[in-house]
Formats: sequence, structure tokens, C-alpha cells
Amino acid sequence: MIFSDRGPAKTPGAPYDGLMQTLNRTRLAALAAAEAQRYEREHPASRRLHEQANHLFGRVPMTWMSKWAGGFPLGFTSAHGATITDLDGHELVDFALGDTGAMAGHSPAPLVRAVNERLGVRGGVTTMLPTEDAQWVATELHRRFGLDQWSFTLSATDANRWLLRLVRLVTRRPKILVFSYSYHGSVDETFVIVGADGRARSRPGNVAPAVDPTATTRVVEFNDLAALERELAFGDVAAVLTEPAMTNIGIVLPEAGFLEGVRELCDQTGTLLIVDETHTFSAGPGGATRRFQLRPDALTIGKSLGGGVACGAYGLTQDLAERVFAAVAEGDDMADLVDVGGVGGTLAGNPLSLAAMRAVLGEVLTDDAFSAMEGLATTFAQGVQSTITAHDLPWSVSQLGARCEYRFASPAPVNGASSAASADPLLEDYLHLYGVNRGVLLTPFHNMALMCPATSSDDVARHQTVFDEAVGALVD
Repeated sequence: MIFSDRGPAKTPGAPYDGLMQTLNRTRLAALAAAEAQRYEREHPASRRLHEQANHLFGRVPMTWMSKWAGGFPLGFTSAHGATITDLDGHELVDFALGDTGAMAGHSPAPLVRAVNERLGVRGGVTTMLPTEDAQWVATELHRRFGLDQWSFTLSATDANRWLLRLVRLVTRRPKILVFSYSYHGSVDETFVIVGADGRARSRPGNVAPAVDPTATTRVVEFNDLAALERELAFGDVAAVLTEPAMTNIGIVLPEAGFLEGVRELCDQTGTLLIVDETHTFSAGPGGATRRFQLRPDALTIGKSLGGGVACGAYGLTQDLAERVFAAVAEGDDMADLVDVGGVGGTLAGNPLSLAAMRAVLGEVLTDDAFSAMEGLATTFAQGVQSTITAHDLPWSVSQLGARCEYRFASPAPVNGASSAASADPLLEDYLHLYGVNRGVLLTPFHNMALMCPATSSDDVARHQTVFDEAVGALVD
């Protein structure tokens, strides 16, 4: 299901002024403080782990892990299916699923078997040599997404970064175009937004970019074909890099005709189209590309493919692949695809990651699995919407297949600027902590929930009960 409760019409891109006027902010602050105190009191082992991490930069293995509400992240001992057990013995229903990295569920049996076989029976974690698994995975990705030629990376960031080199090579154009507040991993060129004055600017928080990204990148708002047409008319854009629906600023769904319009404008201007399916893989077995019948020239995807084992992939149409090799053969700059040209890594395509991908695609995230996952997400979204409606809150719900999210705005945002404007950090922290304290874990970056094959109707019902209680405490 592709669902958004957008409510009455509103000017696209307009900020949501006067957000949350129906809520008592003093009450919200008090409730959030109480949940933070309960979190600290009931998770002493996790707090101790954090406090003793003197040799970890930011006291966490990776700085994003500091994002969790409560002052310190949960440490965990085990994770299986859709359940995490933390250091203090609490079991939590996991709707975060490693921010999509565990979309297959935690340690599904086929993945465990494949990894153990590669590590033990067969041996060889990395050899810089191909295995039969690579051809199987490439064939399966072709079946699902339609692109002809595939190569492997260790992340979607790598896949996007390498593809941007290839599209600049074949088009001889210097720039790319992204949508404001999009997210494509830590690719330098993509950290650019449309500022309040309508001009491109580096995204707030961008850490010490080597080059001002406005020098390499054009940017427009999602769902704005007129702006896209204007920027592509300059003739210097090698490719548009986009998710079929924005996800990292909150789910922002494409309006009717938008994605078709993007393809048409790319065709008219000789611009290539790259679709990033890393999060939108939730739309179905072939992601949003298959669901919306898109025709990208290239496609990137990452973490979900390997069930948590580091991996990524990019696909090219046969035409684009031939153009790449022709450019290498005919160019006078001696572009190097097999050594120092910047489109490879020693561990990319290693036997362990390919074995993991084959197990996940072949036995876990199958075509049949997505139907049940989406059904649960629909139940989740409908339940949240019923609570929003019952309390007459100015919120909305958006769903993309097995993924859904509640937003503090109604109608739902239609682009990055309006989505960013709808954020309410204190309210997010309250809802996240309320959930964690009662055994429900949401994605920390916003209010997103993802279903995996192990998610159950009881898990969804548990969230609904907790959500009802949290909202009730807030508005009663």
C-alpha cells in the first residue's frame, strides 16, 4: 500500500506554521522529562556501558548511535527476528530494524546458515576472486529491478559515489542534481538544500565539506517539476539522483505524475536518472522501481540486501554499461575501472557479503514475504490514523509498502522543506522514550516503523496500545 492521509489541500512547500497549537507544551515537557527519568532508572547497564566507553569517539562505536533519545543508547545482548533484548534484560519489539539494515529481521535462519557455511565449511571471507553467488545475486537483482548489469559495493554510499563518477564520465557533464533534504549516504555532493531564499546552500550540519556542494550540485524541491525543468535546462547535469519517495527526512511520497515527469525531463535534456532504492525497497520485491514501473538508467541499493552483513550494489542498463566501457576505451584521460579510478574497494563483492545477499534475497525477503509485511504496515498505519482522528490531532500518516510513519503535520509534507519544518524534537523524544520504556522501539531519526518477515500482528497491536497510551497522556 502507498498511503498518505494528507487532509485538506495546502500550498506545496509552505511551512507548517503554528505546529502543535493543540498540545500543552508545558505538559509535554513534563511528560518527556518523566519518561527520560524512567529510562535512566530502568536501564542502568546501558548507562554504565556508555559512561565507561572512554576510548570510543562520542562514547559509541559509530557517532550516529548517539541519536537515540534519553542521553545514552541502549546496549543490547541479543536480537532475533523482530525482538531485541537489551543489557538490562528488557525485550523490545523492534520497528527500527537497524534503520533498514535488518529489514530481513535479526539473524534469520537462512542468513545464519549461509554465513556459517562461508566462514566454516567453505572458508574464504575475502579473496578478490568471484564466486557463483555473485552471478546468482546479479541475476536476481535483474529479475526484480530490471537493470541488466550489476556490480557490488559495501554500502549504498559507495554505490552512489561510484555511479556519480561513471555518469560524469559518459556524459562529460560536471554536475548532478538532487532533491532538497534527500539522503544518499555520506556522498559529499548530495548535502545540499534549497535555502529559505530559494537558493542552493550546503545542508545545515554538513561537516567541513572539502568543496562547497553548490559548486557540484543543483538542487530543487521534491515534487516540483517546474523547478527541475529550469535546472536541467542549463545542460550541465550528468544525472538526477533520487529516491522514488523521500525517506530520511520522513516519508514524502511522490505526487501523481511526478516520477514520470522526472523521467521525461531527463530524456529531453540528455540527463541520466539514478534511482536510490536503499530505503524504498520497502515498497515491494522490486522496490518502488517495479511498483511504480520506473525506468532508471542506473539504480543503487544497500544495507537491506545482506540482512545486516555489509553490502551494497548498483545496476546499469545495458546501454549505460556499454557507454561506460566505450568512454573508457575512447577517452584520452585513461579512466581506470580496475585499479585506481575510484570505483572499487578491496572488500567489495567479497564472498561473505554475496553469500549473505543470496540467502536474504532467495529465502527471506522473497516476493511472498512482502505481501505479509505490507499488510502489517497497513494495519499499523490505520491504527495510528484512528488515534490521530479520535483526538483531532493535526498529524498524518504516510506509508510506503512495509514502511510507515506518523508526522506532526496535516496535510502530510510534499517536499523536503515542509517535512523539515514539521519536525518537533521534544515530541519525538517523548514518543520514542514512552515506547522504549514499554518495550517498543522506533527508528530514532523520526517516527518511522518498518516491518520484517518476523514481525507479527501482536507486535503491531503492542505498538498500538503504547501509542494510544502515550497520546492519551498527552492530550487528556
